[in-house]
Amino acid sequence: MKKLLFVLVLLGASGGGWWYFKNQKPAAPDYLTEAVQKGDITQIVTATGTLKPVINVTVGCQISGTIEELLADFNSKVKEGDVIAKLDPATYNAIVKQAEGELANAKATLELAETTAKRKEELVKQNAATKAELDTAIAGLHQAQAGVIIREGALQKAQVDLSRCTIYSPIDGTVISRSVDVGQTVAASLSAPNLFTIANDMTSMQIEASVSEADIGTVAEGQNVEFTVDAFPYSPFSGVVEQIRNAPVTVQSVVTYSVLVRVKNPELKLKPGMTANVSITVAQHKDILRVPNAALRFKLPDAVVSGAAPGERPRAGGKSKGAKPERKIHLLKPGSSKPEAAPVKLGISDNVFTEVISGLAAGDVIVTGVKNPAPSAVVKPGANPLGAPSMRTR
Repeated sequence: MKKLLFVLVLLGASGGGWWYFKNQKPAAPDYLTEAVQKGDITQIVTATGTLKPVINVTVGCQISGTIEELLADFNSKVKEGDVIAKLDPATYNAIVKQAEGELANAKATLELAETTAKRKEELVKQNAATKAELDTAIAGLHQAQAGVIIREGALQKAQVDLSRCTIYSPIDGTVISRSVDVGQTVAASLSAPNLFTIANDMTSMQIEASVSEADIGTVAEGQNVEFTVDAFPYSPFSGVVEQIRNAPVTVQSVVTYSVLVRVKNPELKLKPGMTANVSITVAQHKDILRVPNAALRFKLPDAVVSGAAPGERPRAGGKSKGAKPERKIHLLKPGSSKPEAAPVKLGISDNVFTEVISGLAAGDVIVTGVKNPAPSAVVKPGANPLGAPSMRTR
């Protein structure tokens, strides 16, 4: 009798447990909500770039020689035409003297050729010389004339090379770089060596920013720019987009485009070569409906969407293959415990808020998250919660 009673109690407990687990429903999720409000949104494009003077001239040297004198140094203020360096002119003075002597010799040869041609012409008239001798004299005259022209050109080249021993500033500005010292030999055999770098106006500079191909479509000339540099991280500077260059720059399969930003630098705080962290304002809307981006990322738990019982999979269907997903925001209407999806038309975004053009009204309560999401399945006793077969010991 006791055994029969024990068996009945055990069967009743098992049946009650089975009924409990079968009919248990998950607790209703506790949603995080927020009311739709009006506000401002500023959409920006970020990039990095390097500060440069608007006009930056590298002064070189067209001849080889030894630096004899430097008349400009770092940060020197120079005017157009000022002498900033001199090369040792001794070699080029000697070349000029040699060219002058060769020209004088050519002119003497020309005088002799002219005299010989006249004499031969008179002798031919007196039948004292042949026509061939006259032709030879005239040809010698022409050669002497060509020799004078050649020597004049050689003298002019020597004089130009001598004049290039003196280096002049091509523009008004400030010397920002000097690459040579007194006594240093510069060689111009293949390319002109760089001596100085002169910036025209340090109060007006530009940033050459690299903007990715994904963002370049929203950037336009005249847009406002804010940027910071590491030297003044808490002092933002402003500028304006001046030019968008169409030449692509590809580095490791990443395509960017150069955007030039004109910057005012009246206090000379900004230096050439500084790295600028640029924020380009591409759109700005004020007093518009906006929603937090968390509302766009929110998705209802699977069990709530399908209405499935614990341990069941949600029912499939609803979207055709290849169809574009529609942007929806979940509303929680007064007196309702289940959010409803509302299609919306969106505008610009600042990565925190997104503009709502249509589909919502001010004051609507939207869902941004879940505090305690409903469980999608109940783990059976003895089952592995990670989904792998449970291991039983014998």
